[in-house]
Amino acid sequence: MDSRVNSWSPSIEFGIPEIDDQHRELFELAASFRGHGDEIRVMKALAILCDYAKIHLREEEELLTRIGYPDIEAHRQAHSQFRSMLRHLLQDARSLTLDQVADRVEALINGWFYNHIVRVDKLYIPMVIAYKAYQARPRETRPLGRAKPVLPATDPTPE
Repeated sequence: MDSRVNSWSPSIEFGIPEIDDQHRELFELAASFRGHGDEIRVMKALAILCDYAKIHLREEEELLTRIGYPDIEAHRQAHSQFRSMLRHLLQDARSLTLDQVADRVEALINGWFYNHIVRVDKLYIPMVIAYKAYQARPRETRPLGRAKPVLPATDPTPE
């Protein structure tokens, strides 16, 4: 994935508050590493960031399972890679300067995580929207059986 550093902006919101709010919170936590602070504050902030990321990833995977997202395993693998990067950062943090910790957090959240949102997470959004629309319908108007949201068709015309 692209290693360019980006920041949170409303342009990466999907219109699904529970997902958008968690994504925004991770960016806000990452931004808290810049500025004045001591080692204890930075290590606490890093632990909070890691815990929050784990919660977000777990909840996102639970949502994708609930909607029957067909590419769930690839998504889990990407999340596993991110969890591994967080574990390595936690292990390395004691031997890094505070600026180095801040740089690594920024690279993870504003780099890898940002790109994951705009390239990978966006793929499941049509299914989540369809699932939520189905769930919002009165029970008696729902078709029998499990909702099977359909992914948008790709354009068959060659480029």
